[in-house]
Amino acid sequence: MTVAVYLPLDDKTQWWVDMLQSLLPGWTVAALDAVTDPAAVEYAVVWRPRSGDMARFPNLKAIVSIGAGIDHVLADEKLPAGVPIIRTVGDDLTQRMREYVALHVLRHHRDMPRQLRAQAERDWHAIVVPVAPQRTVGVMGLGNLGAAAARTLADLGFATRGWSKSAKTIDGVETYAGPDQFDRFLSGCEILVNLLPMTNQTSGILNAGLFAKLASDACIINCARGGHLVDDDLLAALDNGTIKQATLDVFHVEPLPADHAFWGHPAITVTPHVASQIDAGTGGRIIAANLKTFAETGTCADLADAVRGY
Repeated sequence: MTVAVYLPLDDKTQWWVDMLQSLLPGWTVAALDAVTDPAAVEYAVVWRPRSGDMARFPNLKAIVSIGAGIDHVLADEKLPAGVPIIRTVGDDLTQRMREYVALHVLRHHRDMPRQLRAQAERDWHAIVVPVAPQRTVGVMGLGNLGAAAARTLADLGFATRGWSKSAKTIDGVETYAGPDQFDRFLSGCEILVNLLPMTNQTSGILNAGLFAKLASDACIINCARGGHLVDDDLLAALDNGTIKQATLDVFHVEPLPADHAFWGHPAITVTPHVASQIDAGTGGRIIAANLKTFAETGTCADLADAVRGY
């Protein structure tokens, strides 16, 4: 069985090829652009494949997303119909997201950007904030990553609420579901974390209308997809005081262009898509196990639903 591997950064591709080859003895693993016999390829392991990449392989049995989201695969207008897509999720990735969300919620809660400005000005300025139970934090999206993040915030003592497309129950978290409960979820929310899947329905959901429904001086953390955010609406909301601060890990174009306004904005923290960054060691083991299971059974636990988009 032949596996084709593609990542936009060439230096990362060979890293993944070598790791997967060591975990899949008896299989052939090759960089997608090095494949000489497209008909031999049965599986593709990819991150942000180019349009038409998957259509090159007439005998493709499954596509593996190097990550929890599959929107980057579905974005291919030439994607062969009906090919199963496997997500990459696991305890290590969930732990990384829990750490990232906790870190940046606490940063905003304790107003660390303001404290760092005071330090730069040599200003002995004590910033007093309420304790966590008096701070309302909302998590949009309660899938594997979102639910874990919400539980972590609740364990830290925050007044935690969550919103999802369908009803969920999470200990210590006040949950809301569906469009009818969305505004109630947003009302009074002081720190908003976005972990929604990227779909047609959620595209641009972080916009001026949403910002206006939050508590005054709310903070935004986007660690899902850049397409969820309307960039100009956030810049305007920061400038007019509707939003106090933002932490952004994902962007419409990645890497974020050097001339983008986000880089130099004093109220924005930029991180380079590392919230739940996957590495070849951890990800390789997860992907190899899923490929073996799929090859034997025709399915696996991490099979995505292409119709839903996640």
